[in-house]
Amino acid sequence: MSESQKETFRKYLEQAGAIDVLVKVLVQLYEEPSKPKTALDYIKQCLGSPTPAEYEAVVAERDGLQKQLEEANQLIAELQSRVQSLEAAAETA
Repeated sequence: MSESQKETFRKYLEQAGAIDVLVKVLVQLYEEPSKPKTALDYIKQCLGSPTPAEYEAVVAERDGLQKQLEEANQLIAELQSRVQSLEAAAETA
């Protein structure tokens, strides 16, 4: 990467506010009285990343909603089939 590319990228990060945010998070970590086991997890948490427990809860909720959707689609298909058979019976009567 050339020096001009590095400088352009640095200006981009500065204008976007990314450098300020990263510096604030690193200062918070530095000032933390009891340092976390993993600095990366601390940084992720400060930047809004979900915790592993939150992630698992979202995945479980998603899986439950997918199951409900499948059940609802199956019920819709069954009801549409019943409507078609009732319409066919009504036409022949």
